[in-house]
Amino acid sequence: QVHLVESGGGLVQAGGSLRLSCAASGINFKLYTMKWHRQVPGNQRELVAMITGGGVTNYTDSVKGRFTISRNNVRNALYLQMNSLRSEDTAVYYCNVGAYGRDFWGKGTLVTVSS
Repeated sequence: QVHLVESGGGLVQAGGSLRLSCAASGINFKLYTMKWHRQVPGNQRELVAMITGGGVTNYTDSVKGRFTISRNNVRNALYLQMNSLRSEDTAVYYCNVGAYGRDFWGKGTLVTVSS
């Protein structure tokens, strides 16, 4: 069974940094593209960043140059380093993988950026 657990969210002032982590189990982690999404209540879930098993990355325009996605294929862990945080980055952040014909999601971790 695929299991994703996010951690690292919290309250931070604008301009500050946070590092999110996602622990994955139940998949051959190194083979899968992993993604970070975020969602503000009442809005659609938004893809923030993605990374292939080989380390190729892609970001939504609003976080380019501020966020860095990375992974550790030995520890089955996904990360999101978030710098220069803005109030508009406030959201619940979710780890996601597509495997076995469906999407799997963690429960999310809340990031709140105060201005």
